Amino acid sequence: MELFRDINIDWLSKKWYLLAFSLVFSVSGIFSMLFWHGIPYGVDFKGGTQVHVSFDSQPNEDHIRSAFDAAGIKDAKIQSVKGDVGARPEVLVSLPEKSDAVGFNARAAVLGAMQSNFHDGGFKVESSQTIGPTAGEQLRHQALFATLYSLLGMLIYLWFRFELIYGVAAVVAVFHDTLITIGAFSLTNQEITLTVVAAILTLVGYSMNDTIVVFDRIRENLATSRRESLSVVVNKSINQTLSRTLLTSGLTFLTVLCLYVFGGEVLRGFSFALVVGILIGTYSSIAVAAPMLVAYQDWRLSKGKSASLPGGKRA
Repeated sequence: MELFRDINIDWLSKKWYLLAFSLVFSVSGIFSMLFWHGIPYGVDFKGGTQVHVSFDSQPNEDHIRSAFDAAGIKDAKIQSVKGDVGARPEVLVSLPEKSDAVGFNARAAVLGAMQSNFHDGGFKVESSQTIGPTAGEQLRHQALFATLYSLLGMLIYLWFRFELIYGVAAVVAVFHDTLITIGAFSLTNQEITLTVVAAILTLVGYSMNDTIVVFDRIRENLATSRRESLSVVVNKSINQTLSRTLLTSGLTFLTVLCLYVFGGEVLRGFSFALVVGILIGTYSSIAVAAPMLVAYQDWRLSKGKSASLPGGKRA
């Protein structure tokens, strides 16, 4: 199935607009991480306790917050959880690690505050999970190394399958996707948990696959169009794969959008990362990765060096 036939969009002539788009979103995310919300790590990474409390009827969050304040529990984050139809309403209480409180039992503190303020009962502590600050720091390092190792592995794979410049361009595009996705979490102040890291690693593979499809077409066209400039070949290759790219990404986007809307609070971070990541990943395979090949070629020619790819003349 083809959405477009015989289209001839000159993507490279719009490179400055596309670069400005990338810069706006990248710099906004970096600004938020440095000066506004920071990187909003969840309890998984910074340590603390999460307590799930269910109620007979939908609770008033302000009432719960007042109960915690009266009990001296500060910095508690209260979040309503959408469960299955007919399930009891649930609230997720997140408490940061209290390193200054020896023997602090978050589950007992939450239970005590609820019993003191909800005299008619109607609530139940369903579960609690505590992660120490040391374990959280280890998880942060492991998540960082997992992402870096995946990028290194893909760079080596593309180096052998294509050429080094293809691998560098693809890794830069995926890093661009990851940076904007994490920036979106910072801008919206949503917590980054282990499931979000899993979504980002999924996104790395998805975005790379999309980029490889475009690179494959560029390589095929370079073999048959050696007299054309590299920029013409890249434009032609992007246009030839555009239908496939939009159909694949569009259907995947609809799936993760449904997951985001109907998946509930537990999957909210995971699905949000994929919603943002698939949009940006599709954009970067067209607007970042492929144009980098042309930019590198033009840079080599401007320095008097030989072309690294066929089509060794500037447009």
